[in-house]
Amino acid sequence: MSKASEPYFVGVDVGTGSARAALVAADGRVVEQAVQEIKTWNPEPHYYEQSSEDIWRAICQVVKHVIGGVNKSQVKGIGFDATCSLVVLGPQGAPLTVSKSGEPAQNVILWMDHRAAQETDEINATKHPLLKYVGGQVSLEMEVPKLLWLKRNLSQTFTSIWRVFDLPDFLTWRATDVDTRSLCSVVCKWNYDAANQSWNKEFLKEVDLEELTLKNFEILGSDVQPPGRKVGQGLSLKAAGELGLSPGTVISTSLIDAHAGALGMLGCRPKGSKDADDVQGKMALIAGTSTCHMSITRDACFAQGVWGPYQDAIIPGYFLNEGGQSIAGHLLDHVLKTHESYTELKTKLGADKNIYQYLNKLLPELAAARGLSEVSCLTQDIHVWPDLHGNRSPIADPTLRGVITGLDMTRGIESLAIKYLAFVQALAYGTRHIIENLYQHKRAAFHTLLFCGGLAKNPLYVQCHADICNLPALIPDEQEMVLVGAAALGAAASGHFDSLESASKAMGGCGQLLKPNPKTLDFHNRKFKVFLQLLENQRQYRRIMEEE
Repeated sequence: MSKASEPYFVGVDVGTGSARAALVAADGRVVEQAVQEIKTWNPEPHYYEQSSEDIWRAICQVVKHVIGGVNKSQVKGIGFDATCSLVVLGPQGAPLTVSKSGEPAQNVILWMDHRAAQETDEINATKHPLLKYVGGQVSLEMEVPKLLWLKRNLSQTFTSIWRVFDLPDFLTWRATDVDTRSLCSVVCKWNYDAANQSWNKEFLKEVDLEELTLKNFEILGSDVQPPGRKVGQGLSLKAAGELGLSPGTVISTSLIDAHAGALGMLGCRPKGSKDADDVQGKMALIAGTSTCHMSITRDACFAQGVWGPYQDAIIPGYFLNEGGQSIAGHLLDHVLKTHESYTELKTKLGADKNIYQYLNKLLPELAAARGLSEVSCLTQDIHVWPDLHGNRSPIADPTLRGVITGLDMTRGIESLAIKYLAFVQALAYGTRHIIENLYQHKRAAFHTLLFCGGLAKNPLYVQCHADICNLPALIPDEQEMVLVGAAALGAAASGHFDSLESASKAMGGCGQLLKPNPKTLDFHNRKFKVFLQLLENQRQYRRIMEEE
């Protein structure tokens, strides 16, 4: 096939701080990519707001960049993914404020916004049967608590709503003018009843959101489609002009950003392996600012504290379980930037990634100098519970906080390196905690961990996960697997592949396999016991302080 006639697909990914696009070939090669920052307002603690128009402008900029080197007729399909943030629109689709400031442009409540704590508690207190699909309780990062907060606190906004969207669904609507919803978004973040293929009127009434049931749930969206389906007649005339593409270019139903990463990775296989492994045995970690732990099974697994099982949320025919850590990369940045040695290292090394590389290189030197055979043993006496921003899985308690034991009077760069290692290990113990919780609820065994996102580029983070979970870690050669997953949506919707699973396997590519270090297994088993004890200790401290 000549290059001039080669088909391409555009993947668009909107993360927490930026919009990205990639031009992707049918074999999963990322040919071109671009990134543009988007603005976030943080008007008070726990409040995070964005602008849907600012996000769309950023998308237009990056898409125009990545398609600049090909004929627009070669772009056969587009897939969108984004954070599970709440977009609120008023009459004629105009932005409607979600901010106490009243600024209309601020019409997106970001996924990590924790303003709806009280509303979350009230919804969970109902113990409605639908909550069994979200590990027994909704998270305050989900959308129904945020809608209830809007009703209680910004009534003028709430009564003026024309439509509310998960951000990925807003993007497909903005691209096509067709009002559809992806099953991925509504079942994972909006308490849509996938088993009965409908919104649950009784649930919405019980949580004081009966207004959303009117006119066949039109505010929430009544046309729900699985991921990878063609939306309407494709790209609208207006959006085509904004993106620099042809009207009618196929647009796929969307995925949440982490789920797109999982779609891209589930088809990945180790080098030398001809066939993709059974997708049921893989856990995909999309590890960036936060970490999402995605796995799919043929039979539903109801695990307390882990979201799901979500039917057909990524690939039809499979149930999704979704664990997560609210902060991961953001946590390591916090550890780094609040240490007294950060300014010195920043002056010496420049970019933060250079500092992490320096610390990763320093740790084996420190271990050798102390006569330790393994880097892991540097944290023999330092133990961390990493939930400085609450626990998403498997405890599902946003009020939990971080714990560190073993502090001494050591200062300087060496103390930073060891503290950094302890927090990296703690994130891996958190992943093991999620895995063991799934096993307690009869999930089929895992055989591989897969990694993508910013933290996947940190070899210490990946190796710690392999060692602590005692599972081989597969790192795809193509690190931008969220973008590949988004492009796979477009490839499936355009008919280039006969199914989304086929698209994943064709575009997932190969990766490098890192095996766990058997010499550290006993050490990590003992530290994991301490890790769990830190949770019990924190609970005990709270009971003591709450005594009358």
